[in-house]
Amino acid sequence: MDPKHILKGKRVLIVDDEEDILEFLVELLDMCKIDTASTFEEAKELLEKNFYQITVLDIMGVRGYELLDIAKRRDIPALMLTAHAISKDNLKKSFEKGASFYVPKDEINNIAVFLADILEAREKNKNVFVRWYERLSGFCDRRFGPNWKDEDPEFWDSLLKY
Repeated sequence: MDPKHILKGKRVLIVDDEEDILEFLVELLDMCKIDTASTFEEAKELLEKNFYQITVLDIMGVRGYELLDIAKRRDIPALMLTAHAISKDNLKKSFEKGASFYVPKDEINNIAVFLADILEAREKNKNVFVRWYERLSGFCDRRFGPNWKDEDPEFWDSLLKY
């Protein structure tokens, strides 16, 4: 899979309250048509007014979960990107609320691959969570311990059905 090919020309909204993160993501995703927002209000207006094939939402600082609700209503897949909300609770909450991916900012260099995974899964009607798990479960094992899914095995099993 060539993420640049899949993402070429796609309309993407990136929301983060850190200007340097926005600039870095714009560089990493230069094959896309990108809008950026650094506040909840700005992002809300863009999400409600425009069509995007995908969105990248920071959780903290821009009320990411409220933006996720809007994206979900508009059938725009969302990747939750976070530095400060890395926890099992936020991971689960992101997926419960309809996010396609949950990515720690430590993995930001792979953003194009993650976005391509989401778009490809949607296009092929496949379970995007399986791909997320393949890519990021190792991070979760290191961050939360190897038994991080054990608190709610039914949830994780249902999410990861092929």
